[in-house]
Amino acid sequence: MAKYKIMAIIGRKDEKEIFTELLQSNSSEFIAVYGRRRVGKTYLIRTFFEQQLVFDCSGINGENQATQLENFTDSLKEHFPKHKNTEPPATWLQAFNLLKERISSLKTKKKKVIFLDELPWFETPKSGFKAALDNFWNNWCTRRKDIILIICGSAASWIIKHIINDRGGLHNRVTRQIYLAPFTLAETKLYLESNRVALINYDILQLYMMIGGIPFYLKEIKPGKSLAQNIDSLFFQTKPILKNEFENLYASLFKNYTWHTSIVKALASKDRGMTREELVSVTGLQSGGGFTTVMNELNESGFISIHYPFKNVRKETIYRLSDEYTLFYFKFIHNSRKASGWMQKQGQQPFKIWCGHAFENFCLKHTHLIKQALGITGIYTQEASWLYKGDKYQQGAQIDLLIDRADNSINICEIKFYNTSFIINKAYGELLRHKVAVFQQQTKPGKNIFVTLISTFGTVSNAYKLAVVTNEVTMDDFFKD
Repeated sequence: MAKYKIMAIIGRKDEKEIFTELLQSNSSEFIAVYGRRRVGKTYLIRTFFEQQLVFDCSGINGENQATQLENFTDSLKEHFPKHKNTEPPATWLQAFNLLKERISSLKTKKKKVIFLDELPWFETPKSGFKAALDNFWNNWCTRRKDIILIICGSAASWIIKHIINDRGGLHNRVTRQIYLAPFTLAETKLYLESNRVALINYDILQLYMMIGGIPFYLKEIKPGKSLAQNIDSLFFQTKPILKNEFENLYASLFKNYTWHTSIVKALASKDRGMTREELVSVTGLQSGGGFTTVMNELNESGFISIHYPFKNVRKETIYRLSDEYTLFYFKFIHNSRKASGWMQKQGQQPFKIWCGHAFENFCLKHTHLIKQALGITGIYTQEASWLYKGDKYQQGAQIDLLIDRADNSINICEIKFYNTSFIINKAYGELLRHKVAVFQQQTKPGKNIFVTLISTFGTVSNAYKLAVVTNEVTMDDFFKD
């Protein structure tokens, strides 16, 4: 493969290594790629396999079987122009038979990539699509050594349930599965630089906390504009670029998306997350299998995350809204006055408070980078939060993040988002010591306790810091991915 083709893709190191292995494989391969909408799945596959792609077709959202088959036929005509008079088949079995004939006519012995994008949209009621796909792979592709069948979809839960964990003919047929995550902070910076956008790390971090590492959003960030100007263009101008993104995002991923939006709206109101019982109570939705399915779909698609309190005796699962865009949407876009642009909002106290919560959310999603900065990547750990409400004898205490380590140690992490170096004064130093004392008294962990401060620009070195802080992680550590 030409080297420049790989270099044209920002980041995605692990995925590019897997794709390279597929091209060198001695057998046919069946790959499932899934991930959140707008995360760049289609671009990655089409760009990397540009020279090997022999057929590429994407399902059409909401259309019936006849339209899907017509669309499939049009793609056949595009990739095999000698057969322009091909009529749309009546069934999916016939459609895949046509695809077999076209590919069999190719002379090359090199790997041939077949890419079926937005696969869930092909599967209309009683269409027989999945059975035909099963037949195509099991009875034709597996008898060859030159096929790479790639299926892709933004509805991650559908791909997992109906393809990866299928109990029918496709059971255990997928040879590789790839969850394509949003860009890391380091990849986000590389992507912006490739588009000639020169922002300082502090602004890139804020941008990430607002929209996440989603390439589709990031490509709208324009060079020569400040962060505030770009956010105005995305959300607050008369005709903002992402005007209807929230509705389109959830409606395109989930059939009964009103349940999904009700749940994320409820979670957006609680920075510390909610239990299942609390969610049922707040949303008014019925608890049961349907509710569980919705929660699983949101989790598998990367919109929510699951957390457990330290030494969780009651085994209570805490659900948190973790999608950056959704968090930002409910705080500043949903029901906001359009007359007030981001230039005014960014300097106000609500945004400063929100930044603290958003940075905490960011840190909880990137504990692997915190471990990397602390030099403990090789140590088994469990991450948790901790809260003691206190009583009439002792004041309560709350810890943002605990890293419980297998080497008989615990990092008690304090997370601070600040626009300059943070200064620990006498009062804050006493607060940190109080947290440690209460934690030790209430949990009796029997482990070494290291107070770790995670901040944007680090902490000013003074007597109070030296007395209590053991380790420090700064914003720049998150760019060293």
